[in-house]
Amino acid sequence: MVRTFLARNGGRKGDLSKFVNAAVRRSVLELTVRQVKERNAEFDQQELLDMIDQEVSAVRAGRP
Repeated sequence: MVRTFLARNGGRKGDLSKFVNAAVRRSVLELTVRQVKERNAEFDQQELLDMIDQEVSAVRAGRP
């Protein structure tokens, strides 16, 4: 099915592996996001956002 799609859309040699790689990366990202959301579900969202803002500000200011 994927090969047919790629062939009909001007796919070239190597496009299948690029397609599979992109699909795997997308899937891994989705799984990671789901795990992070589950892990952080017990925390207050505003508290998490404040912590993120503090860390980003520290990095931008050059503090570890």
